[in-house]
Amino acid sequence: MEVRVGDIVQTRKKHPCGSDRWEILRVGMDFRLRCLGCGRLILIPRPKAEKSIKKVIAKMP
Repeated sequence: MEVRVGDIVQTRKKHPCGSDRWEILRVGMDFRLRCLGCGRLILIPRPKAEKSIKKVIAKMP
C-alpha cells in the first residue's frame, strides 16, 4: 500500500470516538496515526496498519 505522511485514510473499524478517519504522521516499520475525531495519537506496526486501512481519502501533493 502506498501511503505517505500527511495522507488521510479511512479504516475498517471505527475508533471509540466514532470517527474512522486518520491522518498519517509517520511511516516506517510502525505507523503513527492521529484520529481526526478526537485527536488521539496511536503507534501501530506496519502489517496491522496496512490491514486496517480501507482506503486513502486525501493524498498530500
